Amino acid sequence: MSEEERLLEIRKRMKKKRPSFRRVESWRYDRVKDSWRKARGIDSQTRKKTKSGVKSPSVGYRSPKKIRGLHPSGYQEVRINNKYDIETLNLRPNKHAIKISGRLGSKKRLDLIDYAQKRNFLILNLGISQKEMDEFEAMLEDEDFLDEEELEDEDFLDEEDLDLDE
Repeated sequence: MSEEERLLEIRKRMKKKRPSFRRVESWRYDRVKDSWRKARGIDSQTRKKTKSGVKSPSVGYRSPKKIRGLHPSGYQEVRINNKYDIETLNLRPNKHAIKISGRLGSKKRLDLIDYAQKRNFLILNLGISQKEMDEFEAMLEDEDFLDEEELEDEDFLDEEDLDLDE
């Protein structure tokens, strides 16, 4: 087991024990959101760090420095929008894992998936099986599917069906 794998395992165990840091009395009032805010009240038990108070974030809950910010698989996450972004990773598939941007359409997404898989990159948000990818590519190659002339020839609304006078 390498040093990095050991630290990832330690971080995993630490996260299980770590409490969910919630804003004081967010469980009591609907108007108070769960997102953490530091307690600043004069008599606040949480600010005083008494036994009855809620746990506050502190340095001891942090993950080891070498693996901080890494994906649980041990790779560094990189968001990809085009092929150029993959090329800038210096062909290091053993270090970087790819997340494809959600703004891309299915055609460009499939192109990027093929391009990244040829270079042995791990894709974290693939979201589609190989079978579905093949079906989509077959659908795109199908000439009848993308035939625009048929759409233009058909009259969706006949003039007889529209009674504007009534």
